[in-house]
Amino acid sequence: MLKILLTFDLEEFDVPEEYGNKIPFEKQIEVSTTGLHKVIALLDKHQIVCTFFTTATYALQQPELVKAIAKNHEVASHGYYHSSFKAEDLRNSKEALEKIILKPVTGFRMARLAPVDDNEIEKAGYSYNSSMNPTFIPGRYNHLNKPRTAFFIGKVLTIPTSVSPNIRVPLFWLSFKNFPLWYFKLLLKKTLKRDKMVSLYFHPWEFTDIKNYQLPKYISKHSGDVMLERLEEIITELKTKAEFITMQDFARGFKR
Repeated sequence: MLKILLTFDLEEFDVPEEYGNKIPFEKQIEVSTTGLHKVIALLDKHQIVCTFFTTATYALQQPELVKAIAKNHEVASHGYYHSSFKAEDLRNSKEALEKIILKPVTGFRMARLAPVDDNEIEKAGYSYNSSMNPTFIPGRYNHLNKPRTAFFIGKVLTIPTSVSPNIRVPLFWLSFKNFPLWYFKLLLKKTLKRDKMVSLYFHPWEFTDIKNYQLPKYISKHSGDVMLERLEEIITELKTKAEFITMQDFARGFKR
């Protein structure tokens, strides 16, 4: 059966700081939490599961909420902080999350899909890593020579974010926001047909109204309830064609 790996990066809403706009830490947590409640309600409505890549910083601010998420969904690591990284954050974030949710944390995704040492991922005790977008985005990364679908590096399974066949259009939050929905659906259909699965990722803060944070239009576009409606339309269609599973379950069932 076709598989949908729906994921959310649960983090401090620090994206305005990339554009020189400082916002209080408390507001960063509030914006993400507001969107998170909307996302959870949507997932509950459609009775589907997903994976939340969560920073330890966010989880320590909202431990009961993260613990509640872990009852129905997978909680994986998104590092300790969203705006900085050290190698020791790999193990420290994993341990911090496990203390909160009382379950093993087996997956990792680097903030902003930045490069991360695969050996360090393995040493920290993760079984899969979802930190790669196998496409080219100027100023971010160039992974056109990498596999489009899951592959092992050592003992760790790399699960890339999905891109379309042939020209590798990324099927992630920015394309979802900025492409016409019919075109995103077309790419999604082609990718599902080729790969038998898709891996999608968003951020809970996208489902909050962020138009007043002086962000580029391509980031603030379709935020809030409009974004929620677009995602629900996609979920409603995909439910009839595929099964929603967590990254962890996908990794467990993947054969070399």
